[in-house]
Amino acid sequence: MGAENGTEKTGRTEKTGGAEAANGTGKMSGSLLESMRYLNEYLGVGKNFDVLYRVVEIGERQACLYMIDGFCKDEVMQKLLQHFMGITADKMPQDAHEMSKQLVPYGEVDLEDDWAKITYAVMSGVVAMFIDGYERCILIDARTYPARSVSEPEKDKVLRGSKDGFVETVVFNTALIRRRIRSPQLRMEMLRAGNSSQTDIVLCYMEDRVDLAFLNRIKTRIESVRVDALTLNQESLAECLYQRRWYNPFPKFKYTERPDTAAAQVLEGNVVLLVDNSPSAMITPTSFFDVAEEADDYYFPPITGTYLRLSRMLIAVLTYFLTPTFLLLMRYPQWVPEKFAFIMVKDEVHIALIWQFLLLELAIDGLKLAAVNTPNMLSTPLSVMAALVLGEFSVKSGWFNAEVMLYMAFVAVANYTQNSYELGYALKFMRILNLILTAIFGVWGYIAAVLILIFSIASNRTISDQSYLYPLVPFNAKQLAHQIFRTRLPEAKQ
Repeated sequence: MGAENGTEKTGRTEKTGGAEAANGTGKMSGSLLESMRYLNEYLGVGKNFDVLYRVVEIGERQACLYMIDGFCKDEVMQKLLQHFMGITADKMPQDAHEMSKQLVPYGEVDLEDDWAKITYAVMSGVVAMFIDGYERCILIDARTYPARSVSEPEKDKVLRGSKDGFVETVVFNTALIRRRIRSPQLRMEMLRAGNSSQTDIVLCYMEDRVDLAFLNRIKTRIESVRVDALTLNQESLAECLYQRRWYNPFPKFKYTERPDTAAAQVLEGNVVLLVDNSPSAMITPTSFFDVAEEADDYYFPPITGTYLRLSRMLIAVLTYFLTPTFLLLMRYPQWVPEKFAFIMVKDEVHIALIWQFLLLELAIDGLKLAAVNTPNMLSTPLSVMAALVLGEFSVKSGWFNAEVMLYMAFVAVANYTQNSYELGYALKFMRILNLILTAIFGVWGYIAAVLILIFSIASNRTISDQSYLYPLVPFNAKQLAHQIFRTRLPEAKQ
């Protein structure tokens, strides 16, 4: 009966299923030769040196294993092959289900007969085993991905706390969160996006704390993404998920490379998105106050954490107002009190102050790019040279005034107090806009720029359509106090 069914299935496949299998669709048959022919053609076995297959005999039945070189564990495969070759005909089950239960000594095993899912599994590194007469493929997840160590990320460093960080392998990242949250309510849902890339996206959330309506909205948006590939990983996904008000520079997501920060956000009821090949997590929904938070606020006692948080907020305000206010006062020197007359420009101004500020804004970004692309052995000479060129030499040559250099130096250093690159550049763009409007329209341009800043923050919306300024708008005194002041954890949970 098994042979007759296998023949009937094979005949039907030859008539209607060949084209489907060649395109990676349809169902597989029980014929090993048919399956091998389809896979060899569809996966380009003869052209791809790293797509391997191994023909073996298991219990007097012909079998074939497909794998990707570099993804499978050699030691595991060697032991599995030794085990399979030792199986005798009398112990050989009649179908793949019994085979997987009795004679596949490995933890992660699945059965599949859909060609699209089989080819996706093979290209992901899963070993696919086909046995003649079996109408389902046995998928053995014996893969391992090349990955660096989970060392502390360069950007999200803390003075105290854990020193591990996310890597480019999504399975390792989920394990880092699982290690911190040992609750059965923690969910890790796998989705995919990108027609060609088939990028894995993991939604991490607490089922008893998450907003289910918002969670379903995120799932729907990811499933409706129609792109060929997530070329830029998380940024590509963010642009697909949030397409409104792209011109507003303030961040709609919070990014972190720290698993402890991601775990804390999950426990607060947020959704964390992990994208394969990306060493950071996307946290949503995110308000302005969430973006401004840092892990160091919680790794120190409440009074120290409050001081660090308030200092960071004050410095962020200064980075926006310092240079535009100075430019405004230089345009209206009569507004400067006698006690603060020392802030006035003393040397002759050869280049207009607005152009000095704009040139230095550009030069600072140029130095950042140069630092990124400079080999480590040359980073110190580059820093010394940049300090000399943009310091004493530039002032003596008349290009810049000493006061302008001082205030821009503070702004350049103060930008690094912000953990979020996106928030830092949003304030930078608003500061440049304020400088330009102040130089053109004077005090009215200054006021207009401040109003544009307030409007940009107030009109920005999270991906859940909530207020970007919550708990300030709508006002929630208790939550606002927790956002501004670092309270004791038992009190914060009440």
